[in-house]
Amino acid sequence: MAKHSHRAADHSAPSQRQLRVGELVRHKLAEMLSRGDIHDDVLASHVVTVPEVRLSPDLKLAIAYIISLGGTDTEPVIDALNRHKKYIRGEIAHALSLKFSPELRFRRDETFDEASRIDALLSNTQVRHDVDKD
Repeated sequence: MAKHSHRAADHSAPSQRQLRVGELVRHKLAEMLSRGDIHDDVLASHVVTVPEVRLSPDLKLAIAYIISLGGTDTEPVIDALNRHKKYIRGEIAHALSLKFSPELRFRRDETFDEASRIDALLSNTQVRHDVDKD
């Protein structure tokens, strides 16, 4: 079976509960990052955005998509988040009063890269010429 990249592997639409809990986790994680609740020099020196958190159907796994301002140095940020994964998970469980706190995984959000790639393709003169012919 071919391995799919990023978010393409999930063929079924998420349930309302997955979406709701994912958004709650995203909000809490973003709040922790903006307040500086996670004490780490790498995180303190980067502006980090959490565009999306996806949960597995059983709500036991949460994948947080991360991007740092400018899209650079995202890997050190992900490494720093992984170092503090246990603390973050505990804070999320406490804040959201979840029966079970999901295991957290952090991934680089590639949607901005993909949008830039598509913009570059669409601005290509040959592509623009083909589109204008229609």
